[in-house]
Amino acid sequence: MTAAETRGTELGRYLKARRAQVKPEEAGLPAGEGLRRTPGLRREELAVLAGVSVDYYIRLERGRETNPSSAVLNALGRALRLSGDGYERLHELAELASGRCSELSAGPQDAVRDSVLRMLESVRPLPAYVEDRYNRVLAANRPGRRLMPGLWDMPEDQRNLTRYLFLHPVGRTLYEPWEETVALSVAHLRAVAGADPDDPELTALVGELALKSAEFARIWERYDVCERGGGQKSFRHPKVGPMTLTYEVMRLARASGQRMVVYQALPGTADEQAMLRLDTVGATPEPARVEPPEPAAELCPTSVPTAADASAG
Repeated sequence: MTAAETRGTELGRYLKARRAQVKPEEAGLPAGEGLRRTPGLRREELAVLAGVSVDYYIRLERGRETNPSSAVLNALGRALRLSGDGYERLHELAELASGRCSELSAGPQDAVRDSVLRMLESVRPLPAYVEDRYNRVLAANRPGRRLMPGLWDMPEDQRNLTRYLFLHPVGRTLYEPWEETVALSVAHLRAVAGADPDDPELTALVGELALKSAEFARIWERYDVCERGGGQKSFRHPKVGPMTLTYEVMRLARASGQRMVVYQALPGTADEQAMLRLDTVGATPEPARVEPPEPAAELCPTSVPTAADASAG
């Protein structure tokens, strides 16, 4: 298989997964009699809905056609009832398949810049942390660490939020509803996989989780995609009690794929009172670390910043 066909196969997997989720009646087609061997739309049905030949669509799904036009992609997107991140991902995968996207996102960098560490400290008592493109937590302020009990007991290279959600006993009970939270986490990883399907670190993470969690494997195969940008989460926290917090996701050094996540609550509410207790109660031992040039008390980066990090900003 050529490199172009390999890239095209990822586009084909996406098309196959998405058509499996569209019911014939949702697309205005009769459900038909008897059992359908294919979940969702058949290839032939999707081709008709998109106005392309069946042969062309089959070649596209199998990775043999790697240069679909924007008009074809738009028609497929409408037939698949895509919107938002799902629609953008279709176009991104098509660019990757055609070779028009010549540069994939740069690999992650573990070091968190000193200026970002100071930002984490400056937003206290709001819980905040920095994660990479694989949902691995690289640094957090004290309430940010206490927001996710047990995560900081894991080895540095295992402090991944998706792993925490599926495999850690507290991670499976902390969020409510858990199913919605894990679906968003997996959808983010799917978006990363679409941009670089051969990424070895992502491949290892997905392989581990699929082996250890049937729930992860099931959600992964749905091929939902979502770039995280903020929202709301409800917690059943074992130390401060239930609370509902909003959060914002801010991209940091673009080449590194790092994001800063900050939580907050409406002033004067019980949610705010619970959140504020994260910064004052239930202290846990602080991991060892090397202080940055301008110390930011209570921060816990998982690696030591260096002068070379300035170029990543």
